[in-house]
Amino acid sequence: MKRHIPNFITSLNLFSGCIGIILALQYRIDYAAYFIAVSALFDFLDGMAARVLHVKSEIGKELDSLADVVSFGVLPGIIVYQLMAASPNTPEAGSVISIFSLLALIIPVLSAVRLAKFNLDTRQTTSFIGLPVPANALFLGSLPLIKMQAGYSDSLSWLSGVTDNYYVLALLAIGMSLLLVSELPLISLKFSNLKITDNKPQFILVLFAVTAFALLTFTAIPLIILAYIVLSVLFKPGMYKL
Repeated sequence: MKRHIPNFITSLNLFSGCIGIILALQYRIDYAAYFIAVSALFDFLDGMAARVLHVKSEIGKELDSLADVVSFGVLPGIIVYQLMAASPNTPEAGSVISIFSLLALIIPVLSAVRLAKFNLDTRQTTSFIGLPVPANALFLGSLPLIKMQAGYSDSLSWLSGVTDNYYVLALLAIGMSLLLVSELPLISLKFSNLKITDNKPQFILVLFAVTAFALLTFTAIPLIILAYIVLSVLFKPGMYKL
C-alpha cells in the first residue's frame, strides 16, 4: 500500500494544476497562480515521501514529469497568455484568439523538453542543468500576484507597468523558457546534510528567501529565483564541465 502514497501525492500535484488551468481560462489568474504554489508543495512532498518510504519507481518518475508539464508548464503558460492578451499594448491581431499572445505557449513547450531531458540526463543526479520547471513556474506565476499587490500599494504601483506590458511579458516568457533548456549548471535545492560548510549556497538562499518574502511578499518571488541563479553562478556546482 505504501508504494502508492508518493504517486497519490503526485496525482494531487496534477489535480491542483488542472484546477489552476480552469481558473486561468476563467480569467482568475490571481487564484490560478496560487495553485502553482499548491502544486509545488505536492511536488516537494511526493519526492520526500518516496525517499522516506523507500519506494522509488520508474512509473513514479514518469508520472511526476507528466504532472509537472501540466502544473509547471501549461498552467503558467496560460497565465502569461492571459496577461499578454489583456495588455494594453498587445499588437492587434483581429482574431478571437490573441495571435501574438500565443508566444506564451513557448513556456509549456520548452518545459516539456526540459523534463524529457532531465529524465534522460545522468549528469543531473546531484545538481541541475538548466532552470528547474517549478522555479520557472513560480517566477512566471508570481506576475499576476505582483500586479495585484501593486494595485494596493502606491510605492509598488510602477510594477503594474511591468506586468501589463506585452513586450516585457514576451521577453520574460522567451528568456525564462530558454533558461529551462540551457546548459547552465545550477545548485541542487536539497541539503546533503545540516552542515553549513557543505550547504553554504542553500543556506544563503533560504535566508534570503525568508527575509525577502517577509519584506516584499509576492514581489520577492522573482528576486528569489534570480538569487538562486546568481548563487549557482558564484558557487559553480562543478558537476560537469561545459
